[in-house]
Amino acid sequence: MKPKKHIFVCTHDRPPGDPRGSCKERGAKAVLDALKGELFENDLLGEVKASGASCLGQCEHGVTAVVYPDATWYAKLQVEDAVDIVEEHLQDDEPVERLLMPDTDF
Repeated sequence: MKPKKHIFVCTHDRPPGDPRGSCKERGAKAVLDALKGELFENDLLGEVKASGASCLGQCEHGVTAVVYPDATWYAKLQVEDAVDIVEEHLQDDEPVERLLMPDTDF
């Protein structure tokens, strides 16, 4: 079954000391795991997919994610944000305003 939505979490890993930082070092894997767990708990697997991604190019915004087909970008994600993203956005189609990435040039 083709998923209705797909969230990609940046899990890019840079060498220690890189001035842009690394989403992996900032806890991206734990965020991705939490999202997958919430999808399972809310019986959304298959309807929604969560995947790790290489660099999304928004390093200054901490752990980032993008939801397609909505093209909604989230910034500075923490593990605890997974519940709100899954329940509000991925299930109820309401983006989580407090987590939205500020307007930026891509």
